Amino acid sequence: MRLSSRLALIALFAPLILIFTLIFAASSVARPASAPSALLPSVSARAAIPSAGEDLQVIEVTAKKYEFNPSPIRVKAGAHVQLKITATDHVHGVKLSEFADGADRSKPGLVFSSPQECLRIEKGQTQTLEFTAQAPGTYSIRCCVHCGWDHRSMKGQLIVEP
Repeated sequence: MRLSSRLALIALFAPLILIFTLIFAASSVARPASAPSALLPSVSARAAIPSAGEDLQVIEVTAKKYEFNPSPIRVKAGAHVQLKITATDHVHGVKLSEFADGADRSKPGLVFSSPQECLRIEKGQTQTLEFTAQAPGTYSIRCCVHCGWDHRSMKGQLIVEP
């Protein structure tokens, strides 16, 4: 192949490779801890988060290919909960629904201490997810960072009992 043909191919594919690389890099960047004020819990919701002196139920959770353990996680309504989630094998993410499965979406059943988006957890690291379980029901937990072939099956449950 002549040099001019090779240069033409490079000129054709370079922009496509650059665009693909930028898209991939943007999808794997961790979200900042700060969020717009529209995403912050209301004043009444923030009041439900425990203060330093209140009891806090701490639950150790592992995220590994392709499961959360334990699952289901059971807590009582009104409990202040802290999930300490450790990724043992790969980068994983955790997204815990604030609404119970099939419940009315006008009032969240879980109130988080900070805005809840995808919580990214690096391999061997631990992240904390803190909330108050206000309403009974079953809440979905899912991995929100692509972690491999069966990523979509990586799910768990939080059951809030009355």
